[in-house]
Amino acid sequence: MIPDPSSPSPPVRRKPLLGVLLAPLFAALVAVSVINVALAAIGEGLDADSGDLQWVISGYALAFGILLVPAGRAGDATGRRRMFIIGVGVFTLGSLLSGIAPTVEILNLSRILQGIGSGLLNPQTVALIQQHFRGQDRARAFALLATTVAVATAIGPVLGGGLIQLLGPELGWRWMFLMNVPVGVVAIIGAFRYIPDDKLRSGRLPDLDPVGTVLLSAAILGIMLPFLERGVSPLVWLSFPAGLMVLGLWWAWEQRYRRRGRAPMVDTGIFTNRAFRNGILIISVYFLGATSVWIIIPLFLQMHLQHTAFEAALIGLPSSAAAAISSQVAGRYVLTLGRRLVIVGFGIAFTSMLLTAIMSGFVENGTLSFWWLAAPLTLMGLSQGMTISPNQTLTLNSMDPRFGGVAGGILQLGQRIGAAIGTAMIPGILFSLTESGTPWLEAFVIVVSIIMGLTLVAMGFSIADRAREKQAPGAL
Repeated sequence: MIPDPSSPSPPVRRKPLLGVLLAPLFAALVAVSVINVALAAIGEGLDADSGDLQWVISGYALAFGILLVPAGRAGDATGRRRMFIIGVGVFTLGSLLSGIAPTVEILNLSRILQGIGSGLLNPQTVALIQQHFRGQDRARAFALLATTVAVATAIGPVLGGGLIQLLGPELGWRWMFLMNVPVGVVAIIGAFRYIPDDKLRSGRLPDLDPVGTVLLSAAILGIMLPFLERGVSPLVWLSFPAGLMVLGLWWAWEQRYRRRGRAPMVDTGIFTNRAFRNGILIISVYFLGATSVWIIIPLFLQMHLQHTAFEAALIGLPSSAAAAISSQVAGRYVLTLGRRLVIVGFGIAFTSMLLTAIMSGFVENGTLSFWWLAAPLTLMGLSQGMTISPNQTLTLNSMDPRFGGVAGGILQLGQRIGAAIGTAMIPGILFSLTESGTPWLEAFVIVVSIIMGLTLVAMGFSIADRAREKQAPGAL
């Protein structure tokens, strides 16, 4: 039995509650974005090869993605505060062990531990916002969450570069992890104080559907692995169809489990909700392309135009600032404008990529400074604030808050799978083209055009969902 969040509970202090929820989320997101500038220093300090360094990134991403839905279900069924505190504790321990790791093997195990903690706490953050905030307050809370994402993503590489510059390569990368420890400790203390105790006290062990959990975890592992482990044997790609087959088995098991009168990890009936299903499609397709922008731009600037990593990191700061501001503005109007806001956001994203493709030629021939690329990329940040958080608000608004952890986990999983596939596919196409003799500028324009196409597909799903939205009672 899943607790009913509408039942009477003590008054909640929403502002400190939101602060407690977002602080460890911020640290977890910095842990993702900061690592790209630390790989060279880690490789030198721990005598690690490229395969070891790949798993510094991939181990975290796999552990995080695999746990999103099971952790959401566990929080829904047993208590979100407890799962949140466990997640923050595991993430903090992983950060501590990463910071003091004597070998790259221990670092990779510690990064997996970080990913486990992040996977545990992320669905609880979304579910607790959905549970304790309503209407416009919920929209504003999700907007602040989006702002947190934008700031953490932007500040991570700059913070990492600054720590290495200030403390040197050996201590610099270690403090990238150690700085998360005090944040985690404060968040745990705040969780006990400001998050209501929602532990289920039924006298019985909750049914967490262990078979369904194992099947879904195996499916996600198979699907994501070949996209995270670059340069692997072609045999590893067999894990992708195998993962899809296991996903089918999981789907059949969940339906059978429900028919037997048990509580499945995911009630597959959730996908009959058109708003929820459309929201997942929209964000998954968008993440296939959008997340690669911040990989191909630095590659173009560094590998082709010979700019520094620090310059490549700085060019994205205006975009992140625009995302942070537009998220707040979008949070005020998303319930009024609905999917129209998301559609306009995708239109701005398409324009951003079109202008980037046009301007890249002028940057290459020296007519324009590379800093001019910050202008169209700022439009990309503006669009992210109008799409990601509003899509989350509109998608989860259609769901019963009792299932907020599972729904939030599924939505985030769609983002993670889209990002994993996109960040492997699009840079892979770029490298394939350049290595086959295609000029860098032409290859760059081709992959930007692919991102534009994916943006139009996401817009198409949004337009379809707007048609559904107009049919709803009281639609604007």
